[in-house]
Amino acid sequence: MDFLPLQFSIFWAQKQAHLDSCAQTWYNIRMRIVSWNVNGIRSCMQKGFAQAVDALAPDVLCLQETKATAAQAALELPGYRAYWNAALRPGYSGTAVLTRLEPLAVTYGIDRAEHDAEGRVITLEFPALFVVCVYVPNAKDGLLRLPYRQSWEDAFRAYVRSLDAQKPVVFCGDLNVAHEEIDLKNPSTNHMNAGFTDIERGKFTLLLAAGFVDTFRALHPDVRDAYSWWSYRMRARERNVGWRIDYCVASARLLPAITNAAIHPEITGSDHCPILLEINN
Repeated sequence: MDFLPLQFSIFWAQKQAHLDSCAQTWYNIRMRIVSWNVNGIRSCMQKGFAQAVDALAPDVLCLQETKATAAQAALELPGYRAYWNAALRPGYSGTAVLTRLEPLAVTYGIDRAEHDAEGRVITLEFPALFVVCVYVPNAKDGLLRLPYRQSWEDAFRAYVRSLDAQKPVVFCGDLNVAHEEIDLKNPSTNHMNAGFTDIERGKFTLLLAAGFVDTFRALHPDVRDAYSWWSYRMRARERNVGWRIDYCVASARLLPAITNAAIHPEITGSDHCPILLEINN
């Protein structure tokens, strides 16, 4: 037998075994992920935060708008290890991830200096997938920050696509956009307001077109009045005049393994409520 064909056969067998192993690894995922914009972790801790986490029992908990460093929060949950990414500006923005599952690696930001000063992204790599906690910039009143937000979203899309090229991705957080008219109570009066402009909605469409799915809408395509944020004004939460701006978005190839995507408006403590994603296959 010639040496080269034999060498190639061995190489191909090893390559196929590696691919099969990778496929098996990502396919056998069991994970319960919760995401919550806490609008200040220190405030939320005084409003039933620990009880809510206990009830939801996440494997991975993604927090946004923490507005604190790890030392300032002094948050300890038994059984969880914590990773914090605070903004350079005190009391602003910030993210944290608490996990019962030990990650292979943790990275902070998206490796873009112009976008990494506000503590908006934490990535945990697990054997089967990446979990990304993200807090997308708000375009602000008068859309003053819309140009920056567009640049940020282009950079974030490139970032999660680079992760997705390695293994499946789930990114969870406050994306600060209601994608479709079904995702907010009063679409007709909000087309020029931050979070529902055509530009912001279009950026989210581009993100999904890059190979990702909005897991809640994939599982519940016609559900109305399902919101994750309510203004503090005009008894909005009591009247359920809200917006769905918090998402768990996943690589499209993970969709067959997603068994549950839920919103928990009964849990208070913030102007946002927690959202849940379960992967089990």
